[in-house]
Amino acid sequence: MAPSLPNNAHVSTHPCLKAKLSQLRSASTSSKDVQTLVHDIALMVGYEALASGLSSVDDGTDKSPLGYTYTKTSITPSPPRISLVPILRSGLSMVPALSSLLPTPVPVHHLGLYREKSTLQPVEYYNNLPYHKPTEANPDAAGPAELAIIVDPIIATGATACAAIDTLREWGVKRIIVCSVLATASGLERACAEWEEGVEFWVGGCDADVDEKGMIKPGLGDIGDRLYLTLGK
Repeated sequence: MAPSLPNNAHVSTHPCLKAKLSQLRSASTSSKDVQTLVHDIALMVGYEALASGLSSVDDGTDKSPLGYTYTKTSITPSPPRISLVPILRSGLSMVPALSSLLPTPVPVHHLGLYREKSTLQPVEYYNNLPYHKPTEANPDAAGPAELAIIVDPIIATGATACAAIDTLREWGVKRIIVCSVLATASGLERACAEWEEGVEFWVGGCDADVDEKGMIKPGLGDIGDRLYLTLGK
């Protein structure tokens, strides 16, 4: 981990993750293997992120198959107060891994953001966050999550991450965890400063910077195209 990274940025040092990330970098890796590697890395990054961002709580009692009583364990925030937020489209590839770590299903809210080619600035084209808050007339409306978990394989310039954080803050979340496969040091520095006290970043690896097209070097290429076989479009 580079010593200059912000305090709210965490880069995995797991040797197996490093080896998988090296495999993912290769241009010869097939789309099927790219999907598997992204899932595996997301699982490892998510495991570390949720260990830090969640707490366990006692949740009543139950009986074991032998009839012994034991204290059940749940998590806090409770799953209904957690929202999983994939950034379309490549963030979808990380949803199954993060979902499998959580003890029960959580709401999944999608954000669609793309980078405008000339400015490299994010443009929002889709947002299904439930902005309708509970009221006396509509008590079942879904309000903002206590914890939002953003999943996006790549943090390059950090602009997309900043835009997603701003959208979720406007929604009213109290904390955000961002899980990514690969980031740049400059992108993390920018994104970590967007809401320093409210966001923690957990990434599988960190490269130095981006090229003139905004692509991480050496990076992973266009991970969305590699995941969904849309190369050469």
